[in-house]
Amino acid sequence: MLTLYHAAPSRSSRIITLIDEMGIGDKITVKHVTIPRQDGSGQRDPSNPHPEGKVPCLDHDGTLISETGAVMLYLLDMFPTDLAPKIGEADRGAFLTWMYWYGSVMEPVLIHTYIGADYPALMATFRDHAAVIARIHAALEKGPWLLGDRYSAADLLVHSPYVWFAQMMPDDPLIVDWVARCAARPANQRTKALDAA
Repeated sequence: MLTLYHAAPSRSSRIITLIDEMGIGDKITVKHVTIPRQDGSGQRDPSNPHPEGKVPCLDHDGTLISETGAVMLYLLDMFPTDLAPKIGEADRGAFLTWMYWYGSVMEPVLIHTYIGADYPALMATFRDHAAVIARIHAALEKGPWLLGDRYSAADLLVHSPYVWFAQMMPDDPLIVDWVARCAARPANQRTKALDAA
């Protein structure tokens, strides 16, 4: 049995969108939980098994998977779709790179930039927002999506912070258009409506 612990709206909203995109809503039970919010509202939900009380958290028969990229990869491997290249396909390496780069580089850079943290060690380790923008721009120059002509879960994940933190949106028409196309996908729109409700 697969149970997703979700708090609306939050990082787990991306998993709700992925489930919708994959058409596997009937295979996963979604349990709504509360989480502590940055504005001081909310609280840790004792029913949420995530070690830090965060979301997303996927429980597969007692095995816990947390962190957005890991949950996405787990579901994509369990229920293969065209949203992820399969092992052995040419784009698999690029796909995995985007999925890990998001959590290891992009999100930390965006947070450091947003709060104004400007330390040489941070820049040397994670780079800066200009480097993030340059990397995304270079990929989008080759095709409308990060993997070229193919929309993938990497697009779903990597575009998402620019929707959440619109003030971080770069002044780059290629990226602005890509974010708008990702956000306009029906699954994203349905998640947005569910979260609002």
